[in-house]
Amino acid sequence: MARTAASCNSKPHLKHEDIRRNGYHSGREKNGPETGVASRQHRQESFEQAPIYVAVMTYLGFGIVTLFGYLRDFLRAVGIEKCHLAQEREEQKDFVPLYQDFENFYTRNLYMRVRDNWNRPVCSLPGPVFDLMERVSDDYNWTFRLTGRTLHNVINMGSYNYLAFAENDPDFLKTVADKTRQYGVGVCSTRQEMGHLSIHEELEQLVASFLRVEACITFGMGFATNSMNIPAIVGKGCLILSDELNHTSLILGARLSGATIRVFKHNNMHSLEKMLREAVCSGQPRTHRPWRKILIVVEGIYSMEGSVVRLPEIVALKKKYKAYLYLDEAHSIGAVGPSGRGVTELFDVNPADVDVMMGTFTKSFGAAGGYLAGKKELVDYLRSHSHSAVYASAMSPPVTEQIIRAMKCIMGKDGSAEGIRRIRQLAENTRYFRARLKEMGFIIYGNDDSPVVPILLYMPGKVVAFAREMLTRKIGVVVVGFPATPITEARARFCLSAGHTRDMLNQVLHHLNEVGDAFCLKFSRRKYSSLSDLQDDTDFEHGS
Repeated sequence: MARTAASCNSKPHLKHEDIRRNGYHSGREKNGPETGVASRQHRQESFEQAPIYVAVMTYLGFGIVTLFGYLRDFLRAVGIEKCHLAQEREEQKDFVPLYQDFENFYTRNLYMRVRDNWNRPVCSLPGPVFDLMERVSDDYNWTFRLTGRTLHNVINMGSYNYLAFAENDPDFLKTVADKTRQYGVGVCSTRQEMGHLSIHEELEQLVASFLRVEACITFGMGFATNSMNIPAIVGKGCLILSDELNHTSLILGARLSGATIRVFKHNNMHSLEKMLREAVCSGQPRTHRPWRKILIVVEGIYSMEGSVVRLPEIVALKKKYKAYLYLDEAHSIGAVGPSGRGVTELFDVNPADVDVMMGTFTKSFGAAGGYLAGKKELVDYLRSHSHSAVYASAMSPPVTEQIIRAMKCIMGKDGSAEGIRRIRQLAENTRYFRARLKEMGFIIYGNDDSPVVPILLYMPGKVVAFAREMLTRKIGVVVVGFPATPITEARARFCLSAGHTRDMLNQVLHHLNEVGDAFCLKFSRRKYSSLSDLQDDTDFEHGS
């Protein structure tokens, strides 16, 4: 049997007094030999299938809770059990039901039973550790009440705080405080009216320089960057080829555009090329006229799978069939690449080969908002045609300055090596954590370079028990199940951060090992070698 976390290290005890509560541990970490940051080569991605009995037990579990759900609905209908959810008034009974659909059935009978695992109130900085307000329910999770007790120093394994810029160190945030005093907190106007500030221009020039493209436009909301801008790029008579695992914001933007949408299998180049060939040869339905545009829409890192886009192959297909490419780097910008420039740098792809580069500031940069970048003609067009640019309020000045100071730190323009140090720390943490989980016997999805690490739990009962048990051990995790994932692929999603120390990760791994054994979560049938090569004392900053 592969060595477990407990056998590699005695039970670790995290000394929280040694951790600065500013969101980032500034001490130098001994994290093994310098693997550098992510390799430019496409690493093999792991999507191991569980034994057949796991799928059978998962379907059986959902079947049982569904049957009990119908039983509870019957008890509510005859008045034995009270229904807490919204219902139509008696005079509305003859109209089309507003609430009686499967989603409502799922919410009242399945989700409500496990709702305590989500929306937990955080009462501190959401850094590598945080504090949670304890809450209990007296009516089976229909309502909650706070007990007044606080859970301190819970290790945060769920936030997208990849480079640990979600921090409150006054030394790091001095420029943000200065800009807040200068400009205030809000703009209260759109960019086209009275909300266009000099720091907005500075940010856009800095982002364009960082991405090595001609121009950039920024927006105050990451979700709207996709949903409100795709309709400005394509419309009726255009074809969108969308990866089946694309984010909801991309799906919504595609639907709002009025373009024809076809979905190809995740990261499957054969599926994509087949659709491209058919689109070019057959044209539009009925008329067979050529498509006005063919837009391929993909993500850099897929947030539920932890997989990385096969960018070189997609660029080759895009050129071959004269299509356009829309790349969403919400989770990859700042998180991968030798200097944090995302998947284009990871694969050594020329940014000019990507027609529309999209990203958000809500993750690696510890702020809010998003951007679109590319050729100057594209950006100038979006300034006058994008609903987000024309109608939305301009980005808040302190948020703008936070992005500027984080990006300057990554680029080394602040005169320090702190940014590159955090990028390397994140890469080390990612490789170490993934390798240890594989060694323990968990099934994990995704690319070796991805800081998003899904652990497959499968069965609905185990998902709930896992989240609750980890919280009792002061580890905050995010669990995800149907309908956000396929019904047989419920999972816990871990997000690594540069702020996580080796002691933190070892403590999490120790508890994962114990919980995995107790709940029988180690479904992998693959064997992995030990990690002695990851455990020498070479410093990550000075390794070769």
